[in-house]
Amino acid sequence: MILIKSFAQKVLLLGFLFFSYISLNAQEGKQLFQSHCQTCHSLDKNLTGPALRGFLERGPWADKANLYAWIHNPAGFMAKDPYTQGLKQQFGVIMQAFPDLTTQQIDAIADYVATAPPPGGDKTTTTTTGAPAEDNSGRNAIIFGVISIVLAIVALILMQVNNNLKKLSDDKEGILRPEPVPFWRNKVYIALLALVFFIVGGYFVGKGAINLGRQQSYQPDQPIHYSHKVHAGINQINCLYCHGNAWESKHAAIPSLNICMNCHKAITTYEKGPKLYDEEGKEINGTAEIQKLHQYAGYEPGKPWDPSKAKPIEWVKIHNLPDHVFFSHAQHVNAGKVACQTCHGNIQEMDVVSQQAELSMGWCINCHRQTKVNFFNGKDSSGNKFYSIYEKFHNDIASGKMDSVTVKDIGGLECVKCHY
Repeated sequence: MILIKSFAQKVLLLGFLFFSYISLNAQEGKQLFQSHCQTCHSLDKNLTGPALRGFLERGPWADKANLYAWIHNPAGFMAKDPYTQGLKQQFGVIMQAFPDLTTQQIDAIADYVATAPPPGGDKTTTTTTGAPAEDNSGRNAIIFGVISIVLAIVALILMQVNNNLKKLSDDKEGILRPEPVPFWRNKVYIALLALVFFIVGGYFVGKGAINLGRQQSYQPDQPIHYSHKVHAGINQINCLYCHGNAWESKHAAIPSLNICMNCHKAITTYEKGPKLYDEEGKEINGTAEIQKLHQYAGYEPGKPWDPSKAKPIEWVKIHNLPDHVFFSHAQHVNAGKVACQTCHGNIQEMDVVSQQAELSMGWCINCHRQTKVNFFNGKDSSGNKFYSIYEKFHNDIASGKMDSVTVKDIGGLECVKCHY
């Protein structure tokens, strides 16, 4: 009987831990993919970098040691690997290094990429009609959670059955034993439950406190349905045409009605573009949205436009930083040559804009640790001349002591760089 009890408990405990591990590993992999990979990679199509689905079957990644080395130090790994050298020639950029990712986290990302739903089964994809497809990731997590709870209940029932059988056996043999302590009065059970509650509660309280003020995935309704996919994606309108302030000032700024009306005095109907859908899958009337713009501008098609009749559009701001944080778009976009997609995600594919990055202090610091400075090269006059003042780094690069300089090397981790 004791052997049966021990075996049953071990099997149920292993099953519980297995299903819990699968659920947590899949969720962690998805979160890591979204925070570290999604700005440059898609699962099923090439973006800034190659599509990742099935990547373990390509190149040298079957050996996980190569994968870890590549993610931790792409430049060092590429120097002796022809496959990654070909990737740089194809896409024109080298992958950003992620030395902070552990091997377990990299494995979690690889597991998510291998098990993620195919096109049509994820919320970020669309159906053949163009409407957003159903997201199954939450449903899978619920299924694993239910299975784990059922296994835990079965384990408790079997333990209770085992105790009752042992009591019957002792009674038959005349062995006296004290009355069992009820579950709710058993100090061991109470202590275990309190410990579990403290650990789980502390985890969620700490995670919630850390995320206070962050708005990742924030996607408010706007007064006009403006599709970046149509404007920046299909029509290839440069980001700086509408957000020109990003090139020369702290704020990217919201474009004025003058910018919109440069095109929409002539474009008064939406006829040739793809169908538009909101996040609930409802079709949007593009012509009606252009008419809303005309109402704000005080414009009647076919008549001269009088800008004095215009009233501002009350757009809802999506990306917000704390008041004590200094951030300059010009320093990043102009001097640093940082692409808009690095922080804002694949904006050219979004019908409805949402905040993609967490915009946390750790997220910014990791970027400063990994982003290389666009140093001025006197031989071909390429790069940013501002960085020519760092003579020591230029000499170190020329002598071979350093192969590149990152933002952290020029003070990118100093507190006063970002905080008033």
